[in-house]
Amino acid sequence: MNKPASAENPSRFPLRELVLCVALAAAVLGVYALMGAAYSTRMLVEAACYAILALGLTIQWGYAGQFNAGVMGFVALGGFCAMTFSVPVNEAFWASELPGELGLALLYVVGAIALVWGATRLDRLGVPKRLRTVIAILLALVLYLVVISILRGVTGEIQSRAGFIGGLGLPTGVGWVVGGALAGGVGYFIGHICLGLRSDYLAIATLGIAEIIKAFLKNSDWLTRGTATVSPLPWPTPGPGEVGFVMARAFYLAITVVMIAVIFFLLHRAYHAAWGRTIRAIRDNEVSSAAMGKDVNRRRLQIFVLGCILMGIGGAALTSFNSIFDPQGYLPLNHTFLVLVMVILGGPGNNLGTIIGAVLVYIIWIMSEPLALGLMQLLASLGEGSGWFSGADMQSRALQARVLVIGLLITLVLRFAPKGLLPEKIHHYR
Repeated sequence: MNKPASAENPSRFPLRELVLCVALAAAVLGVYALMGAAYSTRMLVEAACYAILALGLTIQWGYAGQFNAGVMGFVALGGFCAMTFSVPVNEAFWASELPGELGLALLYVVGAIALVWGATRLDRLGVPKRLRTVIAILLALVLYLVVISILRGVTGEIQSRAGFIGGLGLPTGVGWVVGGALAGGVGYFIGHICLGLRSDYLAIATLGIAEIIKAFLKNSDWLTRGTATVSPLPWPTPGPGEVGFVMARAFYLAITVVMIAVIFFLLHRAYHAAWGRTIRAIRDNEVSSAAMGKDVNRRRLQIFVLGCILMGIGGAALTSFNSIFDPQGYLPLNHTFLVLVMVILGGPGNNLGTIIGAVLVYIIWIMSEPLALGLMQLLASLGEGSGWFSGADMQSRALQARVLVIGLLITLVLRFAPKGLLPEKIHHYR
């Protein structure tokens, strides 16, 4: 009988996990004692939202070895859906003839896409492939110029008369679900194009696509108000005006914790099922997996889409909590690199390690600014009158300390724990 013979006995007492959880709890209590309940609870809610993002990345990178450098784009898509579905209806738009005109313009877009797609299939009617390609390209250029002219006319009217189309006034949770679905749909489209690339080229492609998504949301004033932002966004829980800041944030934290628990349970079951073993086999040896009859492309696409869905849900929850949709506020540093650091610190492929890493890194990220500011103020008071330390512009310097601390942290982790605080447990069979 085949029995697992891992170097690390799976039934061992989880001492490392227990120590890390205790250390994390002590850090959280320290933040509560230093910063107060309202500030600390807000920090935990944001850390929980980032944990969902990190779980999405860890299954792509840790489970399947797919390096997604475009997390920001899927976070923005989730935030867009959270805004669109929860913001109240804009009567100035819906009470006019503009919805019909916009619908007709979008119908032209769909028709143009269908015509171009049909042109790419002309070779089945006997048209030479080179001629087919030329026809498809020329048709796409002509239809683009026609359709974009029609669409710009309608969207310009929307901006001048109604500001933007507004929202749908639905419960916030609907926007979160649709945000995950939209991110997954975009991930499906991207996966068909990019998953054949090597890991470094995949990272470049996803990074570029994330910037395209951000640019579209930023410049579509008729849809998102662009740089004017949309606020306030409603919460799925009673707001601070009803129950107070601490209690409202505690309710929101409870929802995010339940979401993490459900996601963790489902991912744990999937990881230890046949599906998870297949994904890891493809990651470790794609050629052998294909020789064993596994559909490599289908499985890789599945894991990429699943990770994008979690990123969309996490982005929607984070945007709703911040109560503002600002396309300019989505930054690679905050919404891609920081998530990457969380996964590296926790351990790619280890769900518990990813959650611990997410909360720990976010605490360090948030607390490095006030701690650095306090240190600078202390140095300024000690050096007052001596001229050896200038206290000018300490606030911006303290803010920059975040990047320094995170850079130092990732350097130390890669040097002393390259597989993370909780490495993936790989069971070997004999």
